[in-house]
Amino acid sequence: MVDTIDFVIRHGKEDDLPALEWEGEYARYRSIYRAAWDDVRRGARAILVAEVEDSVVGQIFIAFTCPRPVPGIDRPAGYLYAFRVRPTHRGRGIGRSLLLEAERTLAASGSTHAVIAVSQDNPDARRLYERMGYVWLADDSGTWSYRDDRGRSHTVSEPASLLFKELPDFP
Repeated sequence: MVDTIDFVIRHGKEDDLPALEWEGEYARYRSIYRAAWDDVRRGARAILVAEVEDSVVGQIFIAFTCPRPVPGIDRPAGYLYAFRVRPTHRGRGIGRSLLLEAERTLAASGSTHAVIAVSQDNPDARRLYERMGYVWLADDSGTWSYRDDRGRSHTVSEPASLLFKELPDFP
């Protein structure tokens, strides 16, 4: 039996950016988080966080425009990424709630579909997405580049599967 906990899903604030680094584990993505926040201020993205007792324990970033076309879909698709829940808080409905709220946010922005990438080394996440109605779209090399918090360039190769879902009409 899994213990239940009280949590809140809310839109992220600029003050949340340091908490998204998870005590330094993700500090290398500081410039990515800052760029995403700049897009939030311009209305091109959203960031949702999950809080337990005033601590950020989960996050999901929402791009209102998918970076790649979805075959057979001529209507707008959004892209969900940087989705994570702290290991100590998994299995308690936080991830599902974050994903559902991200879908609501996309639908409210006019998107009719959501696309999410899942590492091919993360079967638990893929099971969650599939339980929530996502289906395979394509495999992706998962190769991307970024500058870390010290200004150094890095290239990441994390093979992924792209999944998509038609968004329901939310009340």
